[in-house]
Amino acid sequence: MSAQPPSQPSRRSLLRTVGAGFPMLALTDLLSRDGFFAQPARAAGAEGLLAAKQPHFAAKAKHVVFLFMNGAPSQVDTFDPKPELVRQHGRPYQGDLAIGSNNRPIGHLMQSPFEFRRHGQSGLEISSLFPHIARHADDLCVIRSLYTDTAAHASGCIQMNTGSVAIGKPSLGSWLSYGLGTLSQDLPSYVVMTDPRGGPIGSASNWSAGFMPAAYQGTLFRSGGTPLLNLETPPGVNDHTQRGSLDMLKRLNEMHQQGHEGDSELAARIHSYELAYRMQTTAAEAVDLDAESRQTREMYGLHNDRTADFGRKCLITKRLLERGVRFVQLYSGGGHIEDTWDGHNDCISNHTLHAGETDQPIGALITDLKRSGLWDETLLVWGGEFGRTPTSEGLGKPGRDHNWLGFSMWLAGAGVQGGQAVGATDELGFEAVEDRWHVSDLHATILHLMGLEHKKLTYFYQGLDQRLTGVRGELIRKALA
Repeated sequence: MSAQPPSQPSRRSLLRTVGAGFPMLALTDLLSRDGFFAQPARAAGAEGLLAAKQPHFAAKAKHVVFLFMNGAPSQVDTFDPKPELVRQHGRPYQGDLAIGSNNRPIGHLMQSPFEFRRHGQSGLEISSLFPHIARHADDLCVIRSLYTDTAAHASGCIQMNTGSVAIGKPSLGSWLSYGLGTLSQDLPSYVVMTDPRGGPIGSASNWSAGFMPAAYQGTLFRSGGTPLLNLETPPGVNDHTQRGSLDMLKRLNEMHQQGHEGDSELAARIHSYELAYRMQTTAAEAVDLDAESRQTREMYGLHNDRTADFGRKCLITKRLLERGVRFVQLYSGGGHIEDTWDGHNDCISNHTLHAGETDQPIGALITDLKRSGLWDETLLVWGGEFGRTPTSEGLGKPGRDHNWLGFSMWLAGAGVQGGQAVGATDELGFEAVEDRWHVSDLHATILHLMGLEHKKLTYFYQGLDQRLTGVRGELIRKALA
């Protein structure tokens, strides 16, 4: 039997083996110059990570306030009136849409118990759940034709916040901090305030920086008392002593960092110590609502037990915007089922409760932003992770199931064409059928209003230029002024 000729080595294997692999150094250099080995920011430059950056083009907005209605509000009970649903109320659902989730039955068609009326010069139809928000109807752009990729709360919240149903991606606020930096040296660029009943399912993954440096993650604030735990100076420690201790700690951390140059968590920790020192005065002052007039506190509903918590969060938000915080996210609803907008058992009492907690504070925030001059530079976003079905979950059971095929959110403020509804669901409210917009399109539009082109805002990770919008994303141009 004749011997087989030796196999020919590939060019890559030849480079690895010839000359003890030294030719690979040249390849490494070329790839490095091309950005292939782009590293997360060094710890020594942690503060530089948040330095103010120029947008891709002139921005309409400088700030974003995301009013997150955790648990998924019903579009047909809030901002998407359906006369045909009234006519067919009580009939069994005869369609073939696989709407039901969690093995719940698709029950009977159920009209909204809440009256819709036209408001403002635009005549925008809004449910009786929101009398205060309705006063600003001419400022709202209601997008009635959104859809998403999941019917589960955890993945739905994650996708609404990060663009992906998978945990581990940077959140919207992190992308804005990465793309634009901060407007304040004494407060975080990105602040999150959750509901006292609990955070959203997925917890901190909803405001994580994902694969980006940890400096871009959201900072969790409390709406009452000290905004951050362990922020106060320890008893008996004066400012000179504390400053000296922090300077020594910073030097030690930077020495340790020299052997861990790619550790973004360490970078963020070093930066957070210095920021926390500055925040001891600034953050405490920002949440000190005693400085506000009695009239302002009453306007936000701080005198009423039902509206007090969300009212405090909204008033703190306005004060944070005044002090340069770029992105603030407020959660209404925490925990699970009835503690959120997840109205499986009784959508009527559920939405009455949660709308009652939030309507007056949100209306007050809009009024106050206009009064303070912040309205023209602030974008407001209202909505949840998806919507709800136009059906009940059975006779005598006025709850509604999850609906990811068509739901409503609204935008208002800087750069938004208010007083209109964009897109439409079908005549019963099951599915988006006109001008359908994916969550990625919503994200692309928010970035655009902040002066960022979503296709150009990339972060190199795992060999790819990652984007908030992934491979999707079109502007909702009808929403733009």
